Amino acid sequence: MADKPSRGLVLYGDGLAHLISPSHTNLHSLAAQGVCGFLSLPHSPHAETEDERVVRELAQLLDSNDAYISNDGERAVECQQTSLLPTISERFMGLRAAILATNANVKCFGRKLGFTVFQIDELTNCLNGSPQDVIVSEILKLLGFEEGRILETSEFDLVLLHIGQGEKENDLEWVNDLVGGIIRTAQPGSEVGSRLHFSIIMSYGAVSNDEDSNLLISQKGINSKLSLLVPNKSYTMKGGKLLNNIRHHCPMLIAQWQEAVTRKDMVETFSFKEFKEHGANLAIPADRFLHEVAFKLWKAPKYGA
Repeated sequence: MADKPSRGLVLYGDGLAHLISPSHTNLHSLAAQGVCGFLSLPHSPHAETEDERVVRELAQLLDSNDAYISNDGERAVECQQTSLLPTISERFMGLRAAILATNANVKCFGRKLGFTVFQIDELTNCLNGSPQDVIVSEILKLLGFEEGRILETSEFDLVLLHIGQGEKENDLEWVNDLVGGIIRTAQPGSEVGSRLHFSIIMSYGAVSNDEDSNLLISQKGINSKLSLLVPNKSYTMKGGKLLNNIRHHCPMLIAQWQEAVTRKDMVETFSFKEFKEHGANLAIPADRFLHEVAFKLWKAPKYGA
């Protein structure tokens, strides 16, 4: 555990996991430096639209499913009246959080949860320099990192950058370049590296509820007579109860890195196969992710072991 609270940056590539190739060297480099694992999701509802999926999975990631489901049980995608649910700040000890996105539904949902919302392009308009360098600088400035130094105060404790498939030209190449800029800025020994907790999450987007045997988190087929002797996987449990709607395939992939804080596992590339065989974090439910990050920011008690 660090001796000071970290400042969190989360890069969420919604639906980009299947596009990752060997050419995305910065993603692979980050995975090789940090600790990797999976975030499990529930099965998708019947006849779910793409807009609904995007918001539902973001709601899972932010442990805000109650804000996604309206009082009459409908899926709440479009902006409605201000939610009566606690804001992100009220839930996590005054956490100041921002979402950077281009998707209108993502921005709407972020506001509903009490996030400050920015259009990604707002960071590059009227600024000189390449988009990658400008965005890295401006994102880190929101977290109180400026010119490689740590400011005593920052505007936000947590920034979440949401990139959906097709929202930017060459979206994954753009993400890969962005990750490279952040790695260079937060290199070992730097002030930024000691305080920046960086998470990269890649999801598969819309998938069938039929299991993909190549993307299963855990193997099935245990002899029924022995099944009672095998403990349930932690990602299938919540509050001591077994979850009955867990999707065992196509989880979110997550890699996290903070110099001298996160441990290093044996993963070498950002891929499902590597995470399953060599990742140290295995799988947790997606709705536990924010609690884990908030702990690193000194905004929540430790969740789990």
